[in-house]
Amino acid sequence: MYYIGIDIGGTNLKAGLVDEHYRITATKKMPLHFASMEQMGETLAGMAAALVEENGVDRAQVASVGMGFPGPVDDRRGVVIKTVNIPIHSMPAAEMFHRRWPGVPVHLGNDADCAALGEYYHFEDKKVESLILVTLGTGIGTGIILNGKIHSGINGCAGEGGHIVIVHGGEQCTCGRRGCWERYASANALIRQTCAAMEADRSSVMWEMAGGNLANVDGRTAFEAMRRGDPAARSVVDQYLAYLADGLANYVNIFQPEVICLGGGVSHERDEDLLLPLQSMVLDQCFGREAPRRPRIVKAKLGNDAGIIGAALLGL
Repeated sequence: MYYIGIDIGGTNLKAGLVDEHYRITATKKMPLHFASMEQMGETLAGMAAALVEENGVDRAQVASVGMGFPGPVDDRRGVVIKTVNIPIHSMPAAEMFHRRWPGVPVHLGNDADCAALGEYYHFEDKKVESLILVTLGTGIGTGIILNGKIHSGINGCAGEGGHIVIVHGGEQCTCGRRGCWERYASANALIRQTCAAMEADRSSVMWEMAGGNLANVDGRTAFEAMRRGDPAARSVVDQYLAYLADGLANYVNIFQPEVICLGGGVSHERDEDLLLPLQSMVLDQCFGREAPRRPRIVKAKLGNDAGIIGAALLGL
């Protein structure tokens, strides 16, 4: 049997055929052209149908189809409640899909939840039952797996970890609150903090690395400059890690997960510069630090495949 996972992004749609070993055997990608919700439903069903036809798979071999949307969903009713950056509201996605492909079970999930589920099914320790994925990107996306299942809350909106407040009255967030974690610990936040430090210290080696142009600064700049001994970069990294640890410690104190997976570009930094100091900083702030079992902080492994695999496995 096969499972189909579709990851709905802000600019692209990505679909994957996933086998019984949770491996992607074929993929299909296309730009997101959005004229109406009706067109979106038709496109998703057509994309899934083309994926199986192009790879010689009979529709009867597909156990289920899962779709990950950037926003809250109601899987029971098959409805997308609302999406971020795409004008979708109260979209009956399952019903629309069945107009083109009737009979196949269709499941909906939040994209961050799907990515967390993908990482969970691929985690090397199969005894793990609780895992939280934290993706550091434009914002902070989080997905929560408890007792082997997605924790989405009563309305599909649980797991918005980027919007826990860590600085009271802090920077304005796009969600309307102030001081949200993603304003201080996302990849975009790290870039802003790096630029601010450069403007405050014109002698920083980060100017040379960026070619004298703040537009060339990325999430690696401060870490690379720190390794070259730049004090301004060291200050940026230390402060960034402190912000990141604050939010992670909040998550640990609430859920006490066995594993926290870090994803996104920042997570690719060397263990000695990221994971090891974070593990210590988070543990120092957590209840139960004297206990023999402690949450592990590890790097996510699936990258962009996590969302497809997790969406495909929603039916499990």
